[in-house]
Amino acid sequence: MPDYKKKTYNQNQRNAKSNQKQKQNQDVQVEVGDKLLITIKRLGINGEGIGYYKRKITFIPNALPGEVVDVVVTAVNPKFIEARIRKFKQKSPDRIEPLDNQEVGGTELGHLRYEKQLEFKQDVIRQALEKYRPRGYEDYDLRPTIGMDDPTGYRNKAQFPIRKQGDHLAVGMYKPNSHELVDLPEISTQHPATLKVVRTVRDILEELEVPIYDEKQNSGIVKTLIARVSESTGDVQLTLVTNSPKLPKARQIIDRINADLPEVVSIDQNINKGKTSLVWGEETKHLWGTDYITETINGKQFMLSPRAFLQLNPKQTERLYQEAIKALDLTHADKLVDAYSGVGTIGLSLADQAGEVRGMDTVADAVYDANENAEANEIENADYFVGEAEVLIPEWADQGWVADAMVVDPPRTGLGEALRDTILDTEPEKLVYISCNASTLARDLEDLTEVYDVDYIQSIDMFPQTARWEGIVKFTRR
Repeated sequence: MPDYKKKTYNQNQRNAKSNQKQKQNQDVQVEVGDKLLITIKRLGINGEGIGYYKRKITFIPNALPGEVVDVVVTAVNPKFIEARIRKFKQKSPDRIEPLDNQEVGGTELGHLRYEKQLEFKQDVIRQALEKYRPRGYEDYDLRPTIGMDDPTGYRNKAQFPIRKQGDHLAVGMYKPNSHELVDLPEISTQHPATLKVVRTVRDILEELEVPIYDEKQNSGIVKTLIARVSESTGDVQLTLVTNSPKLPKARQIIDRINADLPEVVSIDQNINKGKTSLVWGEETKHLWGTDYITETINGKQFMLSPRAFLQLNPKQTERLYQEAIKALDLTHADKLVDAYSGVGTIGLSLADQAGEVRGMDTVADAVYDANENAEANEIENADYFVGEAEVLIPEWADQGWVADAMVVDPPRTGLGEALRDTILDTEPEKLVYISCNASTLARDLEDLTEVYDVDYIQSIDMFPQTARWEGIVKFTRR
């Protein structure tokens, strides 16, 4: 049977099965408030327990495979049920006492033994592949997840809203699917320095009676406190996100921070007016101290301005880039494209092995920082440009510069369709895909495997205690 007919046949088979399941689901009668007894079969991609009630899939947060749980239904969808645990009838031997308040996100696997978290993250990519079924997926080499010796205190940035609660200020995280802020004196995933800084700055703002943003009234000044620490130096960069260009008592705030927090070496103000789901506004003003903090990754130094992107786990970032270097296996004759380059951390880490590196990003400030980082590290074979990869790569090819190798590190949305087409058109011999979303990766593999074979997928635990997945794909051009 020709390939295109096989695809149509397989799709028809999947549609038939899906229609049958939908009919079965519609026959299941259940209402919000009903109490059910569910056996958990596996974990879903968001870390929730998955069981079945009369063959209808049921999602239960905080439940683990093998557990039998008494639940109450919280939502009913034509295709699935959502429920919460009332009590455990049988607990998993892999359940542990979580370190953190489960009311907030970011620790949704804190109740699962760490070794099993790593196994789960290997299974996340397996589930995504089984959904999208890219060419040859049954035979992919899915390598065991690379974990951390100490899976706590790894997040180098705290980005916490600040609000008035009663007579005091709270700084922390929202409860899932709500705007109810939970004050967080501690959380195990954050670097201690970031928590110390945001909590102390909260106290300073309270003592100085600086106006704090009120969402309901859309009034007040300070919205969010952002602290980023350098793992290599211990220096902290602080940004106050405000509702207006005004920052009352700015001089007093800076003086108090200087006195109470000597680790803070850089203070900025970002202006983000009005009600918005975005944390950052377009305008950032430097208030005091250095313009950058510096992070060292695999021997290279990177200057980080307040909005510069860097992976949130510096220790695992080093390992991630080491795996990318190994997977690309560059020679000094290779011309490398660093797509989605940010401040150049990946491309500059690879520059020693390549003949020439060209990178691009749509954010001009990031490109400026990338070129500054190349100069600071005395790297002369790397240049960064403002623009989209799918535009610049064909332009360079027309000029006679054709990439032998490419590394892509897209956002959670995965590769844009235009860039997928560009990769398939130019067919670089060496290709490595760094992904932070197993589902969009599996989707992209449907197209990329038209030209490439998947050598292996290496999962790396960048976010312990969470369901977040990160991995590297090594390709070979057929």
